[in-house]
Amino acid sequence: MKKWLTVILAALLISSAAAALALEYAPPQTLEIDGIEVHKVWVDTIPVYYTLPEGYQEGDEVNICLFLSGLSGNKESLVSTYSDYITSRGYMGVFFDHYEHGERSINATTILNSTEQEVADLKNKILNTCFENMYRYGWEILGNSILDAERVIDWFESHMPVAQIVMGGHSMGGDTSVAVAGIDERIGRILCVVTTPDWLRPGMHDLFTGEDMDPGKPDAKSQWYYDQFNPITHLSRYTRGIDMMFACGELDTHIPPENAQRFRENLSRIAPEAAERMHIWWNKGKGHTSPNEEDLGMLFDWLLCGTDIPKAQ
Repeated sequence: MKKWLTVILAALLISSAAAALALEYAPPQTLEIDGIEVHKVWVDTIPVYYTLPEGYQEGDEVNICLFLSGLSGNKESLVSTYSDYITSRGYMGVFFDHYEHGERSINATTILNSTEQEVADLKNKILNTCFENMYRYGWEILGNSILDAERVIDWFESHMPVAQIVMGGHSMGGDTSVAVAGIDERIGRILCVVTTPDWLRPGMHDLFTGEDMDPGKPDAKSQWYYDQFNPITHLSRYTRGIDMMFACGELDTHIPPENAQRFRENLSRIAPEAAERMHIWWNKGKGHTSPNEEDLGMLFDWLLCGTDIPKAQ
């Protein structure tokens, strides 16, 4: 009997050791995207890229800018589009795919391992699925991305001497940033491009046809995410005062600027000083699109360097 107990205990110890090893993190891989050196780590099941400012040495204190894509985007395009804005201002850029996007999709589709058509097909599949029922699938992606962002931030704080964390994103990436800032006091400043703090998205029109969109109906899981994280129904989370910049397209009918305006107005009724730290920058004559290169540089100056933006309101 003792022999069998010894065997069982030994098996349990081996099993526990194997489980512990499975939770260890592999060292970063280094790759190149559009001439930019990128480091890749796995945070649980999330593949994460980070890019380093010039002159960074291992062990240096670092400021982090976590920046996320819009719906159907991917971390490779984030590196190509935003990394230089971030690292040239002395910050580390951190990027990951939304839930079921890019490398996290069923076929792990990226520009590094797939054809242009395969990447385009995945983007179209995500857009079509979510536009058919935004409350079901859009809210699920948002909820998962919020929790993923928390896990990724934890990882960097555990592995590097992080001094400051800011966050931002385009469209759904900005939606995620607003929600994370509301629950995580480590986030001191956010930049939200064509973003809504109201997940109900009143006034939403189809991004391609311009027609009114039926937002659909959530399932129980998506409803839970909404109940927990929707910023405009959790205003008390923002009374501490968070520096926020909403870059709104003046003619945006997919995410109307009125949503950000209403968020600020509602907050001003309970916390006027906090509302004063919430700004709206207008992309004049533009719809649901990113600002031009010059304006985007100015917005990143505000996010990362603390400069004033004359057009902010």
